[in-house]
Amino acid sequence: MKKIMLVAAAAGLLSVAACKNTPTDNAADAASDNLEMLADNLEAQAENTSNEAVAADLMNASENAEDASDAIENAAEHNGM
Repeated sequence: MKKIMLVAAAAGLLSVAACKNTPTDNAADAASDNLEMLADNLEAQAENTSNEAVAADLMNASENAEDASDAIENAAEHNGM
């Protein structure tokens, strides 16, 4: 429930902050933010599992999602978005 409230609050703040951005900026920001949230959720799942192999896989997936988020942010900055 707390995560839902956090996501809703973040979405509200993003919509206010996005007023001065182009649609491309908004799409890049949304994609990056979604990947960051996915990474956080995967990390939380890894912490809550008792299977070490599954936890390692979840942490790897979390790190990959964070890397993808960073790549989107860097591409947006590099392309002047």
